[in-house]
Amino acid sequence: MAAKWNDRWQRITASPYFVYVIVAPLALVLWGYVVQPMLATFLASVQDSSGFTLKYYRGFFSLNSTQMEALLTTVGISVLSVITCAVVGVSMAVLLNRFEFPGRRLLESLILVPMALPPLIGIYAFQFLYSSSGIIPRALKVLFDLPQVPFALKGLTGVLVVHTFTMYPYFYTSAAAALAGFDPSLEEAAYNLGARRWQVWTRVLLPMLTPALVAGSLLTFMVSMASYTAPLIFGVDRIMTMQIAIARTNGDLALASAEATVLSVVSIAFLVLMRWYQNRRTYRSLSKGVSVHRTEVKSPVGKILAMVASIFGTLILILPVLVLVLVSFSKDGSWTVQVLPPKYTLDNYITLFTSSRAWRPIRNSLAMSALATVGSILLGVAAAYALNRFKFKGKSLLDVAVMIPWALPGTVVAINLIAAFNQPSVFTFGKVIVGTFWILPLAYFVRFSPLVFRSTNATLAQLDPSVEEAARSLGATWWYSFRRVTFPLMFRGVLAGALMAFVQGVGEFVASVLIYTARNQPISVEINNLMYSFKFGTAAAYGLLQMLLILVAIYISNRLEQRQNLA
Repeated sequence: MAAKWNDRWQRITASPYFVYVIVAPLALVLWGYVVQPMLATFLASVQDSSGFTLKYYRGFFSLNSTQMEALLTTVGISVLSVITCAVVGVSMAVLLNRFEFPGRRLLESLILVPMALPPLIGIYAFQFLYSSSGIIPRALKVLFDLPQVPFALKGLTGVLVVHTFTMYPYFYTSAAAALAGFDPSLEEAAYNLGARRWQVWTRVLLPMLTPALVAGSLLTFMVSMASYTAPLIFGVDRIMTMQIAIARTNGDLALASAEATVLSVVSIAFLVLMRWYQNRRTYRSLSKGVSVHRTEVKSPVGKILAMVASIFGTLILILPVLVLVLVSFSKDGSWTVQVLPPKYTLDNYITLFTSSRAWRPIRNSLAMSALATVGSILLGVAAAYALNRFKFKGKSLLDVAVMIPWALPGTVVAINLIAAFNQPSVFTFGKVIVGTFWILPLAYFVRFSPLVFRSTNATLAQLDPSVEEAARSLGATWWYSFRRVTFPLMFRGVLAGALMAFVQGVGEFVASVLIYTARNQPISVEINNLMYSFKFGTAAAYGLLQMLLILVAIYISNRLEQRQNLA
């Protein structure tokens, strides 16, 4: 009986139509939770009580409109953030990968600290440190007996500084990986042909870094487009995410839908532009596997400057974490005009771990992120496998549909889900899920599935299909060969993507603030509410716990990967 079933399964999997057994559910999920909500948002934006209308778009693109100003400001901030993050991230990657100097190891160990800080927490840490009521401006004012603080982060400068600190790792990680695999013989050949240093940089090194720069630009631009808290805190109120939130709060779903549609078009257009630019040519070298050696800084002046720069960079990196630790022990409501909190207590942590009400946001974030990550793994692995191993009609459309959520800001995803699921739907089993616990796990799933897909797809693309074909030729079924051969080989990519999806879910704020309910309030929303209630100590304690959860997830991932390598 088992042999007969295996033979039947072999015939089914060998059929040219078997691919649609995998693709059809993928297409259905992507249509129901990605494409159809986008269409629902667009339809909501062209309807009012009288029927079809374009008044929201005419108002948006009219002269002197608030929405148009917000769009230009948002795009401008995003472009400037890409430039500043590229300068800092690539410069640090070159400095730490190409030069040996005093303090390099310490700086290298701390360079990715901003990645462990959830975006919301990083922004509030900078407010504690550098705003007009921050520790450093107040300390300088008291120290030098100044009539007012000498500086304070605010406006566009404040937003760009925070964006640069929290987003430069996107450029650093990709550029550092590219530099680690760069063949030094290319530079040597250029110098031997008479090229000057600036020519080697502009014509050899930077072109080879193009894929890394494109990847960093995409991540930075998308995250910056979705930024909400930084502009709000530093007084840049005319941005698209805030306009969408205001329209949603006022109950004007049609206006919010029009704004979300325009923001979606801009974000997707930037994604397409970057992919087109990267695909214009091939960026590949015939490397001999020789890594670039670091050049030691031998000049005494250079060593001193490098050491001073290392100390300064280290302070910049660890100060946000140190100030969060300090504030987390401060008594709520006691810190007003003083340089440092005047009263300290352990009550913030005691309450956090003993009060069921205080623990609820933590439990909600963990549960919702875990649910979303499981769904992201199923969708991401299936999509990556189908796109890498099968040929079928509509393959390009499936690829685009999987990646669309990656280009959408969190506010847009939230509005899409509100427009699509504020009434019963077949994709919600006839239920209205807006205002329920399940709306946030669904939002996390939609937003972060592309992370699992991209990581899995990159790993699977490097695996030779002949390995799987060999297992099949020896009599293994498709499912057996996938489970015992293919999946273990791509496990590292799946794990990396799942970790990133889980971490992003734990720290997500932009979509959560628009669609959370009292039942599923996550940590980030609780932190934001506490900050506005001037409960800085409890908010910082939540933030440190959130950061600890992220570090634990990274540690577990590294341990699993090490065990797999040993196996």
